[in-house]
Amino acid sequence: MEDCPQAERRQSAIAPPSRDLNLLHPTIRGVVRLRGGPWELEIRPERGGRITSLRLAGEELLDEGIGIDDPSADGFVAAGAQGWDEMVPNVDACLYPGPGPFEGIQLPDHGEAWRLAWTVIDDTTMECSGRILPWRLARRIVLADSLVRVEYRYTNIGEAPLYAYWCAHPLFRYESDMSVEVAGDLPVDISWDVQVTPYVGVWVCNGDLGGYRQIAIEPATGGGDRPHLAVPPPVLAPGEELSWWLEVRDAGLRAGKRE
Repeated sequence: MEDCPQAERRQSAIAPPSRDLNLLHPTIRGVVRLRGGPWELEIRPERGGRITSLRLAGEELLDEGIGIDDPSADGFVAAGAQGWDEMVPNVDACLYPGPGPFEGIQLPDHGEAWRLAWTVIDDTTMECSGRILPWRLARRIVLADSLVRVEYRYTNIGEAPLYAYWCAHPLFRYESDMSVEVAGDLPVDISWDVQVTPYVGVWVCNGDLGGYRQIAIEPATGGGDRPHLAVPPPVLAPGEELSWWLEVRDAGLRAGKRE
């Protein structure tokens, strides 16, 4: 893992140097870069662990937004929709369903994870923990010649059962002449662990929402863009963990087209 020259390393004033820092003191403020094979990623831990850039052989795959970056905004779009975020514990603003001690708690637009500073654990792993609900999400990214593999671990760190809702939110570049198909001649394939994340949403915007032009493929642990009782995510007991994976592959290399 390589951080850019201007990145500031911050450590707790009362603890020895360590990667395991409090969320209020993220390990790195600035851009973290990962490189492997033809892939390059840029991540901002303090900005919700957002993957701001994903390049394949120099080609940018993620949408880079329209110049808005205001993490203090109430809503996700108003804060600046771009890159790749993790949606936990919901997407649509909603009330947490019951039964249990969290019933009726208001969950904000697009959840908490994109609003929180993430802690850098090691060269491949970052994590963050909820403040409204007691969850912890760890994300490990591994680069290989043909793919980017993202591995997740969700933990209930509370004392009551908890719906383990997660949704990937990669916003890819969308151009007006693109066709959206289940299969086709595309530079990138996306696959995921259907045993744990059996739901998927597709978001396409061609400028109608604030000028954004994006396409998102959003696998999720539950349906309905939130912990929905009709299509619920897994329920974790206190201390229980849930793990799954997502992969972005170089479709050109698989087809023998990439030099």
